[in-house]
Amino acid sequence: MNKPIYRYLADKKWRKYQRLIIVQRINQLAIVPDVLPHFEPTAEVRIAFRARNVQPGEFIDSRVSEVPPRLNVQVFDKGERLVTVIVIDSDVPNVDNDNFAKRCHYLATNIPIAPTETSLPLSKVTDAQLVHPWLPPFAQKGSPYHRYSVFVLQQKPGQALDPAKLKEKVQRDGFNMRVFVTKFQMTPIGIGIFRSIWDEGTAGVMERAGIEGADIEFKRKKVVALKPKQKARGWEARHASAKYKSLRR
Repeated sequence: MNKPIYRYLADKKWRKYQRLIIVQRINQLAIVPDVLPHFEPTAEVRIAFRARNVQPGEFIDSRVSEVPPRLNVQVFDKGERLVTVIVIDSDVPNVDNDNFAKRCHYLATNIPIAPTETSLPLSKVTDAQLVHPWLPPFAQKGSPYHRYSVFVLQQKPGQALDPAKLKEKVQRDGFNMRVFVTKFQMTPIGIGIFRSIWDEGTAGVMERAGIEGADIEFKRKKVVALKPKQKARGWEARHASAKYKSLRR
């Protein structure tokens, strides 16, 4: 991958199949426009939990995703660059407003990658790069499945951010990807997607991570459909007509 011809061939191969799949998942799961208004991947991002490769959009057991994943980020243009990695939950229930909010489950910055340096274990990111450590994905009982997006954002050449200042400005709850990208002038280059739902291990994962709310169950409000009155048909219509005639007699 340090030679242009091999980068070109690898990019061509990726665009024929794997890129089509991730773009399909981005559209199917409405990552665009829910998280970003527009996004065209230019780098391949693969996710692995405990040596288990994750297919785009796959449901992952909460006990498997309890630990940070290892990313494989393959870029196809030459040179080293710094990237920021953000993991977002797009489906956090907001009971007060009867809608969904977003939460940042992981944020690290100033991570160097290159065409020949693709391995990125999130658990081995240094304290000087880490803004928000890994918060295990979880979906409370009764809530719909949660979409988790692992974004890789390329920083401007020569741009190095201060994780301490970022931690003060960027909160986990109510995270806004659009504002973050615009404010720090980053370019989204790659994404990995997986999903989570309540399972038999979720309560234990939440307890070990110190997350409250494992005893909460969401229930949908029952909506009574107001159907318009329908005209009688068939034997009912004939029966009603005969009854009306008998009354007239």
